[in-house]
Amino acid sequence: MATEDTYGDAYGAPPFHGGRTARPVPPAPRRPPAPVPPDEAEHPFLTWLRTPRPAAQPGVWRFGHRPKPPEEPGRTPGRQLAGGAVISMLCGWLVWSLLWHGYFGPYWKWPLKALVPGDWDELSREWMLSSYVYYALWFCGLVVLFARIGRVPELWRRYGRPAWASLKRRTGVRLPPALLPERPDRIPRPLLVRRAALALAGAVAAWELCYDVFGEIWLWPLMRVIPVSWMRPPMYFYASYAYYTLFIALFLTTAARVGCWGELWRRYTAPDRPPRLPGRPAGSAAPAPDEDPADWPRLRAEGAPDAAERLAADARLGLMNDVDRARIERAWEAVRDRPEWRPAFTDAVLRAGAAACAHPSGARDLPVRAARHDLVTGQVRIGTAAEDRRNPYDHRGVGWALEPGLLGTSLLAVGPPGCGKTAGLVRPVLESLCLQALAGRAAVVAVGAAGTDLAPDDAFDVVIRIGRPDSAYDLDLYGGTEDPDEAAAILAEGLVGDLAAALPGGDGRRAATALAQILGPYHGAHGRFPSVQELRELLDGSPVALDALRDRLAATGQEALIRELDARERQARRPGDPAPMLADRVALLDRPAFAGFFDTGDPRRTFSLRTLEHPLRVRIDLPERGHAEASRMLARLILAQFTESATARADRSLFACLVLDDATHTVTAESVRGLQRLRSAHAGAVLTLRTLDDVPEALRSALLGTVGCRMAFSGVTTWDGARFAEVWGKEWVETRDVTDRQIIAHEPLTRALHVLRRVVTGRAVTAQSVTVRTVERERWSASELAHGVPPGHAVLSVTSVRGAMTPPVLVNLRD
Repeated sequence: MATEDTYGDAYGAPPFHGGRTARPVPPAPRRPPAPVPPDEAEHPFLTWLRTPRPAAQPGVWRFGHRPKPPEEPGRTPGRQLAGGAVISMLCGWLVWSLLWHGYFGPYWKWPLKALVPGDWDELSREWMLSSYVYYALWFCGLVVLFARIGRVPELWRRYGRPAWASLKRRTGVRLPPALLPERPDRIPRPLLVRRAALALAGAVAAWELCYDVFGEIWLWPLMRVIPVSWMRPPMYFYASYAYYTLFIALFLTTAARVGCWGELWRRYTAPDRPPRLPGRPAGSAAPAPDEDPADWPRLRAEGAPDAAERLAADARLGLMNDVDRARIERAWEAVRDRPEWRPAFTDAVLRAGAAACAHPSGARDLPVRAARHDLVTGQVRIGTAAEDRRNPYDHRGVGWALEPGLLGTSLLAVGPPGCGKTAGLVRPVLESLCLQALAGRAAVVAVGAAGTDLAPDDAFDVVIRIGRPDSAYDLDLYGGTEDPDEAAAILAEGLVGDLAAALPGGDGRRAATALAQILGPYHGAHGRFPSVQELRELLDGSPVALDALRDRLAATGQEALIRELDARERQARRPGDPAPMLADRVALLDRPAFAGFFDTGDPRRTFSLRTLEHPLRVRIDLPERGHAEASRMLARLILAQFTESATARADRSLFACLVLDDATHTVTAESVRGLQRLRSAHAGAVLTLRTLDDVPEALRSALLGTVGCRMAFSGVTTWDGARFAEVWGKEWVETRDVTDRQIIAHEPLTRALHVLRRVVTGRAVTAQSVTVRTVERERWSASELAHGVPPGHAVLSVTSVRGAMTPPVLVNLRD
C-alpha cells in the first residue's frame, strides 16, 4: 500500500487488463503550486462543477435544470393580455393628463408645497428642480400602478424576456467591459459601501453637470426629435419630462451596475445567503467557501486536507476533467470503507494529482464524445421532451436523460430499422457507461453485429471479434465457471433456449441435464471443459470419444463420473433425446470461420463475463453476415452468461450493464426471469428490437412488464403500439363535447329573419351547447404510437430502481 500501483490494485484494478499497460504518470511536487488563476470562470470544468443539479423526477436532465412554474389552468390568452395592457396605458395617460391640466385642482401639489421651504419662489431654480422631481415621481408612480393593473410584468415575462434573451444570443449584446465590476462577492463590505456611495455621488454629479453646464448640449437630441408643433406647452413638458426620466434611469442603472448595488442589497437583506459565482445560472445559490465542490470539502472534513489542496489546485489550473473528478470520488468512497488505504490514497494524490487512481488502461477520457454527459449525477442526455399536449406539463421542453438508477430496471427499445435506435439511444448510453467505467463506477459489455460501429476500439479495454482472425481475444462458452451443472444450464440456454417449447417437457431442463452428463465427466478427466469440436463428438455419441473419456476416468478412479457417462449413453437410445438437437446447434460453431475460437486450452486469451467485478469496457462483435443463426445463438449465450454472472457477484458496488444492439430471437423465458433478478444485483440490460414479433408471443407481455424503461420509436406497427398502450395504462382526462342544436323560431318576424339568414349563409340557425366530462383514456393509443410519433422522436417511460415512475413522454432525440 506504499505506492500508487499497489493502491490501484487494492482499489479494484482487474487482473484482466485487456492487453494494455498503464500509462506512466509524471512525478509531481508534494505541495500544490502557489499561483492560482485570478478568474476561475475561464475554466469550463469549474463552471460545469458548480452548476446546480436540483432534485427532479426520474429521467429529467438535472444539469442546470430549473423547475417549471406551476401550471396555470386559467391562463389569460395573449391577445387579451396585450389588450388589457394597452387599455391600462391609455387610462394612465388620461389620469396624468387630468392631473396636469388641473382638473383635480391644486390638491395633488399639496405634498410638494408642504415639503419645500416657504421662501422658495415658483420661478426660482430650486422650485423648478423640486417640481421636476415631484412630477417625475408622480409619473413613475402612475406608470407602476397602471402597469400592474394592466399586468404588464406578466406580458414581459411571457413575450418580452424570451425575445430579449434571443436577441442577446443572436447579437451578443453586452455591457462595455469598463462597466463590468470584478467579482463583487470578493469585495469586503466597507469597500462595497464606499463604492456604492461613490457611484451614487457620480450619478448625481453627472446629472448636475448635464442640467447646469451642458444644458443646451444634452437637450439637443430632444430638440431634434420632437416636432416643431410641440415646442409649446403642454406637449413640450410631456416630452421633456419623459426625456429627463430616461436620463435619470440611465444614470441610476449605470451607478447600480458600477457600484454593485445588487450585491450590497443581497448582503444587507439576506446576510446568510452565499454569493453567486460567475458561470452559474442566475437565481442559483453558489456554495459557501467551505462547500465549494472545487475545494473538495469532503476530503477536508474527513481528514485528507493535503490531498484536497492538491486536487483543488489542479482543478483551478485546468488539469482535471469530469472523469478525474468522478474517479477520485469513487476511490475516496472505497478509502472510507477501508481506512488503512488512506495513506496510500493521499500519497498517490500528492504525487499524481488529478491523474491519481487511474483506470488500469491508463485512459482518463474517451477519444471521442458524441453526447452530453454529467458524471456528477451519472446522466447522459438523449433529447428534449417535446412541447406536446400529450406530454405532462412538468416535462414539456425539459431535457431527458438516462442514468444507472434507471438502467438498473433494464430498458427495451422497439423501432424499425433506420428510426435512430443505435444513434439516438445505444451510442449515448454506451458512451456514458464507458466513461463511468473509466471512473471506476461501472462495467459494460456491448454486443452488436460486426460493422455496426457502436464506439471506437480505443473506447474499450477488450474487443472480441468472433470469426475474425485478427481478434486478440476469445469468448468463453462456459462463462468462466468451474461448476459443470452451472455451465450446462448456461450453455443449454444459449444453444436451444429459443426452442425450449419444442423440447420434451416444454423447457430446457432435459437439455441442461444432457450437457451436464457430458461436461461433468469431461471436466473431471481433463480439468477443463471440452472445445466445440470435442463437445460435438460427445453429443453425437461418437464411440471413440466416449471410450477415450471412460478410459481416462477409470484410470483416475472416478467411478461416480463413469456412472454419469453411462446414464448419458442409456438416455441417448431413448426417443426424444435432446442430444441430437444440441449437436446440430453446436455444429453451427464448428465451422472453419470459428476454427480459432472457443478454445478452452488457452485461458489467457479467453475472456469471461466473470470479470464484471472490475471496471471493464468490453465490446463483442458478432458475425451476423453469413452466420446469422450462430450470431443469435451467441447473443442468447452472452445474455444468459451476463444475467448469471451479474447476480453471482460478491462485490456489487459496480454497476454492470449489457448493451445488446439487436435482441432478435434472444429473449426466452429463462432470460426474462434473469432480467427480473438484475434489478436487485445493481445491474441492468439495454435491449433493442425491430419489432415485438421477434419475441415469442407468450413472452411479449412478460418482457414489457419485466423491464422498467420502455421506449417506442417512430414507425412502430399498430400491433406493437397496442402492447405499449396496454402496459402504459390509462389516465383521467377532461373532455369537452360541443353540440350544435337548431333553433326553431315561433314568432313570424324571428322566423322570417331565420329564413333570410339561411338563404344568405346556406346554414340553419343553431346554438352550441358544451358538455364537460372526465373520462378515462389511454395515455398513448396504438394509433398515436404508429402514426403520431414524428421522425427522430420516441415515446419513453422510465422507472427507477427505487420504484419512482414517470408517464410516457414524447422525446425529441435530435435536440
